[in-house]
Amino acid sequence: MSKQNIIPTSSSICYLEGRPLLIVFLIAIGCQVMCGCSSSKRPEERTVETNEVAAETAQANIEAAVEDVGITNNAGRSASPINEAIELSVEDLLSAQLSQAELADGWVRLFDGQSLFGWFAFGDADWSVADGVIRVSEGERSYLCTSFQISDFELELDFRSDATTNSGVFLRTEPEPQDVATESLELNIAPPDNAFPTGSFVNRQKLSTEELGDFDTDQWHTYRVRLEGSHVQVALDGRDIMDFEAESVSPRGYISLQHNSGRVEFKNIRMRPIHSEHLAMDSGWESSWIKSQTEGVDFQVEADDKGIHLTGGLGQLESKNQYDDFFLNASYSLARPDVNSGIFFRCIPGKMLDGYECQVNHAMVEGNPLQPADAGAGAIFRRVDARLVVGDGTKPTHIAILASGPQIATWVNGVQMVDFLDQRAPDENPRRGLRTQAGTIAIQAHDPTTDVVFYTVAVSSL
Repeated sequence: MSKQNIIPTSSSICYLEGRPLLIVFLIAIGCQVMCGCSSSKRPEERTVETNEVAAETAQANIEAAVEDVGITNNAGRSASPINEAIELSVEDLLSAQLSQAELADGWVRLFDGQSLFGWFAFGDADWSVADGVIRVSEGERSYLCTSFQISDFELELDFRSDATTNSGVFLRTEPEPQDVATESLELNIAPPDNAFPTGSFVNRQKLSTEELGDFDTDQWHTYRVRLEGSHVQVALDGRDIMDFEAESVSPRGYISLQHNSGRVEFKNIRMRPIHSEHLAMDSGWESSWIKSQTEGVDFQVEADDKGIHLTGGLGQLESKNQYDDFFLNASYSLARPDVNSGIFFRCIPGKMLDGYECQVNHAMVEGNPLQPADAGAGAIFRRVDARLVVGDGTKPTHIAILASGPQIATWVNGVQMVDFLDQRAPDENPRRGLRTQAGTIAIQAHDPTTDVVFYTVAVSSL
């Protein structure tokens, strides 16, 4: 892979004809794709980044990502950045929120319907987004990869292709798959005369044309995949088609969509973890948490069968267990949008909130979702702001955090808020530098005005 094929973004805010728009400066070198992570400043310091600054930030992210996955420039090519701007509708992003039932089941969207935020491309192909659909039809063999790696999960997506298209969905893969027989898994999208037609795992398990049945490529179809250890299960359009043990497969990797040949489209891409550890959030909360507070403050914890009610502060509930790479789902509600709380992770055990902070605050500037007053729910505080503020937080709200090595992603009500690659030098304290070793999780009561109820906290190790 050459460096120009990892595509980050940088986000800024502006208005067009009186309508708020999120403008994403697309740093597209070799193909027009977005995935990115935006830099962050405290709310009072926020400014609109120029394309030049965005390009510098993008190049730093490219180099860090390339070094992280051990990719070298085999092609020996060089290129200059191409800066483009695209418009993202706030209304459409907010409408991408999942239902309460889906959120309670742990689902998050990997595709927001408007952009490739949270993805990067390996290989030069014409990946694009229009009408809520990811499309690709021309170019060299290419893979559109999630920014993070994961081990066990359920994945659901819709796809549609031309009759002769050769494409696929890769699981636990490297950006450029090497051996789908012994390392990654390739769930194929291919015509009946292919050695491994749609529904097959290339070089592992073939689905016969009889098992596939009447398959109309002009229609949308749905894959649902469950990958647990070496156990692989697949349903196509609600019908179980695969259930086997993979003899050899990498323990963790990216999820990617492939362009090999022909046109293919994807939409409604969702994922959820499996085997979550549910921390106690009722009257038995002390089995999972340790309460601590700063001297002389009033910090109260009240619990019933609905959740844990935190008031006052500064204080914390710190988990008894420690976690390094994980997927966390939590739900909460605030007494007011400006209530300040947070979920800290990879904390130094026994210390007061010395960890990464996922912000829990829904205050906006003049009611504008694009202008969080205090970084926004889902922000990694002091590192990167949330893309926008989702809701006012006074109704049950779901937040998800994925930490995979130096890569951190967050979602609010199923919509991705942050895609952050921590490029700082390693440090025991995440406030000062990169921490990937295990640490505790802490729920914050920020100050005397804190008034928040946490209903659920569930953690899945990656």
